[in-house]
Amino acid sequence: MASIRSQLVSFVLKHTRKKAFSSPENMHRWIQHARKKQCHQPPPVVTQRFDVTTRSVAGFPVYDIAPKNGSSRRILYLHGGAYVFEITTYHWALVAEMAERLGFGMTVPIYPIAPEHDFHDMFGMVGSVYREMLEETAAEDIIFMGDSAGGNMAVVLTMMMAEEGLPTPGSHVLISPGLDMSLANPAVFEAEQRDPWLGIPGGLEAVRLYGAGMERNDWHISPLYGDLTVLPPTLLLTGSHDLLTPDNLIFAEKARAAGVEVELVHEDGMFHVWPLINMPEARRARDRIVAFLSSQERRTRMPLAAE
Repeated sequence: MASIRSQLVSFVLKHTRKKAFSSPENMHRWIQHARKKQCHQPPPVVTQRFDVTTRSVAGFPVYDIAPKNGSSRRILYLHGGAYVFEITTYHWALVAEMAERLGFGMTVPIYPIAPEHDFHDMFGMVGSVYREMLEETAAEDIIFMGDSAGGNMAVVLTMMMAEEGLPTPGSHVLISPGLDMSLANPAVFEAEQRDPWLGIPGGLEAVRLYGAGMERNDWHISPLYGDLTVLPPTLLLTGSHDLLTPDNLIFAEKARAAGVEVELVHEDGMFHVWPLINMPEARRARDRIVAFLSSQERRTRMPLAAE
């Protein structure tokens, strides 16, 4: 049974954030409002606890948290926000916890967002960030972690790098990713009725704003239709009250059929990106993330230990 805290959060989302996704017009209004107050800088609780440096890639900031204990592992964190909203304190809290508990380095690109920018700007920037990471870190030691739109970007970026012949990351952690924007699955419409946060009309407008005129079933927009064989071991977290979940379950099935190792967390009663919010279910989800990445690290290091 969902915790009282999660039920309260769900109620608040339904009567606030859901409005942004109820129509294209509302999505534009929320974007305009967000632009007046958004701030991508990490909060003091992050800068005071960690060694944080800032650099610029393609004219946009990238924040790096140094790894602990000489760890060679790095997480490229791609924040969510429907491709139109900036990183939030909720994302930074998750980044900080992963840095603290895993000791890995964290790279957080503040990528260009729509409608001021589009798909090509976004992936031009994050692609450059990944190429720079490869100059210092082995691909097998890089994890792509993303929530919502960022989860989509993680999968698409991996497919794009594979297409270019570059080494792909060692692991994926996908939190409530958007993997099929085509609406080909009728179960999505039923799921929308249970979702206290997301809605189809506003979501489609956000996709249109960043999609650079591509069809929604193009794998660059909906990676469910891309080459899943290039994907690394993946932890996928999705909730039963998220309209994206029906497609996430299909993705997990198709990826496994393509030979990808997929660990699926399908949390009953949970809404979109619940692991970002402070509540019991989120703490369980974060424990699963830490356990997954720790096990991946042990498996990566096993051949070295045997030598």
